[in-house]
Amino acid sequence: MRHTSKGDVTWITKRGRPTWVNLIRYADDFIITGCSRELLENEVKPMVRDFLAQRGLMLSEEKTTITHIAKGFDFLGFNLRKYGAKLLITPSKKGVKRLLEKVRGIIKGGRGRGEAGYMLIQRVNPILRGWANYYRHVVSKKIFAKIDSNVWECLWRWAKSRHPNKGMGWIKRRYFTRKGNRDWVFHDTNAGKKHVLFHMSSVPIVRHVKTRQNANPFDPQWRKYFEERRQKKTADTPRNIQRVIVPGVASAMPS
Repeated sequence: MRHTSKGDVTWITKRGRPTWVNLIRYADDFIITGCSRELLENEVKPMVRDFLAQRGLMLSEEKTTITHIAKGFDFLGFNLRKYGAKLLITPSKKGVKRLLEKVRGIIKGGRGRGEAGYMLIQRVNPILRGWANYYRHVVSKKIFAKIDSNVWECLWRWAKSRHPNKGMGWIKRRYFTRKGNRDWVFHDTNAGKKHVLFHMSSVPIVRHVKTRQNANPFDPQWRKYFEERRQKKTADTPRNIQRVIVPGVASAMPS
């Protein structure tokens, strides 16, 4: 049943219980929650379709799906799934697959073009670093380790293919070094400069802290709150993705 109050549309069940209809939007992607499949299919979806039609837009049937949170779903490259009472957000399997396909393509392509190891590192590192920074706020540690392992295997095969007449010991000494507590770290040197493969597992997982509901970045009484939040976020953010922050203006750093 739908009721209109102050111009807003709300849903309640026949027994007067809330239906948990909520909207989460990012640009033109959005999620709508509800207490049942029937509610979303028969009431919410037609309403959204009509709302978009009035503005000359269409709901993509290919991208639109109705599923239970216990089965999970993908959104903006993340997979959201509830296990009992715990909600886990992880990188989506499709996202991991695309990343590995891209990195493998670079390494295999480099083998065909005869690229040196440092060239591969220069091409692969920005991709791995950017991907890790994007997913560093969710449950990603095991997936980071899995990706590191896959990339290492690709580079090991590349090294053996590049030097088919050399033994494993020679290849290890030539392309792999020790860095801190980690051994077998891929590296190469060019013009006296050492290039080291980025290790995704080295990125710390830092949970994103939501902004307080009533906080307003344009209200002077909240200036101290946003300044403290900005300082903490800057301290937790890797230098390679920090942005110039203008005093008195809300931070525009990646979340």
